Amino acid sequence: MQISKTAAIVLALGVIFCSSKANATGLPSTNQLKPESKLQLAQANPQDALEYFKNGNKRLEKGDYQGAIADLTKVIQINPQLAPAYYNRGVARAQLQDNQGAIADFTKVIQFNPNDTEAYYNRGVALHQLQDNQGAIADFTKVIQFNPNDFKAYNERGNARLKLRDYQTAIADFSKAIQINPKIDITYYNRGIARSRLEDYQTAIADFTKAIQLNPQSDIAYYNRGVARRKLKAHRKVGFVVLAPGL
Repeated sequence: MQISKTAAIVLALGVIFCSSKANATGLPSTNQLKPESKLQLAQANPQDALEYFKNGNKRLEKGDYQGAIADLTKVIQINPQLAPAYYNRGVARAQLQDNQGAIADFTKVIQFNPNDTEAYYNRGVALHQLQDNQGAIADFTKVIQFNPNDFKAYNERGNARLKLRDYQTAIADFSKAIQINPKIDITYYNRGIARSRLEDYQTAIADFTKAIQLNPQSDIAYYNRGVARRKLKAHRKVGFVVLAPGL
């Protein structure tokens, strides 16, 4: 499961701040400074939430999630109405496996914008990580209601249903995801797992094979295909032994 990262948030926040003076402090333009100096400028001017936001995004892209959280928290302290700051902080927290914190941030985004499908999706992923599969299903269903062609949401909802041992509906979700985007190996793999749980080994093998065709480096697909083949062979052998006395 992968957390969806935001795009063009800097531009969105820039629109919010575009009416303010870009350099009211008289300090040099941040465009002329190195990234380290930008953070110092932000610290010198604690009201400049945009600077903290930009630095938070840069830290996020570099994998400095703790630093990103610190900067984005500062943005929220300055202006608690900026949904993009909560969203990006949620992404950073999710990367650190702070799923409770991520859920809180994505929930805040949804309060600001009940139509934010990425926030629902990411909250669903975090809920799934915490084994709240029913909550995850509700969020992925919300995404699908907004966008019936979101194959990621179908795949993740299928995963949550798989955890609940609701194999038939999980297969339906994986099949829908494949119908929308047939080029993703993990979806075939997931459907193969669900079919294996139903002891439908023949079609499970076909799914694992397709996953391998799309991603020849998928060791886990090779492994599970081998398991399915072994179990299919065992089932056929048992069937032969049972029928043999009646022949």
